[in-house]
Amino acid sequence: MEPKPTHDPALPTPAATVVMLRDGAQGLEVFMIRRNEKSSVHGGAYVFPGGKVDPGDDAYRDGMQLDQLPADLHRALADPALDEAAAVSLYIAAVRETFEECGVLLAHRRGSLSVEDVYDGTSRGLPFGEVLQSLDLTVSTQSLLPWSRWITPAASFTSVRRFDTRFFVVSARAGQEAQHDDFEAVDSVWTTPRGALEKYWRGDITMVPPQIMTLAHLARHGNAESVFAEARAKGPYVVRPLPFEEKGLKAIAYPGDPKHSQTVPVMPGPSRLVWQDGRLLPADGFDALFA
Repeated sequence: MEPKPTHDPALPTPAATVVMLRDGAQGLEVFMIRRNEKSSVHGGAYVFPGGKVDPGDDAYRDGMQLDQLPADLHRALADPALDEAAAVSLYIAAVRETFEECGVLLAHRRGSLSVEDVYDGTSRGLPFGEVLQSLDLTVSTQSLLPWSRWITPAASFTSVRRFDTRFFVVSARAGQEAQHDDFEAVDSVWTTPRGALEKYWRGDITMVPPQIMTLAHLARHGNAESVFAEARAKGPYVVRPLPFEEKGLKAIAYPGDPKHSQTVPVMPGPSRLVWQDGRLLPADGFDALFA
C-alpha cells in the first residue's frame, strides 16, 4: 500500500523568507543569493534567503528558548487562522534558512558564541533546533519583523508549486559575514534595491515576482531603520497575486489593479507585471516600479 501524502498539493506549503538589510555607501542595501540552477524552486534566480517550514521547526513543542512568548509571535504575524505553534515554526524556519543559506545565525547566549559550534552540530546531521538547544542558545525572534505574506495562486504560469510565504525583515548581524553556501546558492551580493532592479531590467539577472515587488517597495526607503519603522507601524500585508491573460499577453495583477478583487493597494509599485520577452515587467516601463 502506498503511503498517504502528508500534504494536500492543493494547499500552499508554509514557508519563510528573510530580507536582510544594512546601510551602505549608496543607502539601503539588501542581501540576495542566486539559487543553484538545479534547484526545483526558482533555479538560477536571485532571491532572498528562505524556504519551506520543516517538521523540525516545531520549536513550540520542543521547548526551544525564544526571546519572545509564542503568543507575541502569533500576534505579530496578524493571522487569526494561524495557531501559536505554527507561528513559532515560521520564525524558526526563518532562522534556520538564514543560517543554512548564508551563514548568519539569528541566536544569542550569555558569553561568547561561536557560529562554528552550530556548524559542527548540523554537519553531523543533528536537527537545527536540537543543536540550538544543546548549545543553550536563545533564538533572536525580536530581530525578525514580519513584512509581508505572499500566497501563490492555485493557477500560476510562474510556478508549479504553491507556497504561503511570510517575509521577515532583519538587520545584518555585527561580526557575522553573510555569504552563500555554494550548494543551494551559488552566488550572493549586497545590493541596493534599485540596483538589483536595474540589473533585472537589463536582463543581467533573473528574479521572480515577490522579489521584484518587494525590491520596488524597499526602494522607497533610504535606510534600514526606515524599513523597520514601517514594519513595526503597519505590520505584514497580504499579497494574493492574480494571474490573467489579456490581448494574448500573460500578466499578474496585484491588489489595487482593476483586474484584482482587492481594490485597495497593499504596497507601492505597479499594480501588474506583464510577460514580455520571456520575463515579467511593469507595463508602463522601468520607472513604474518607483512611481
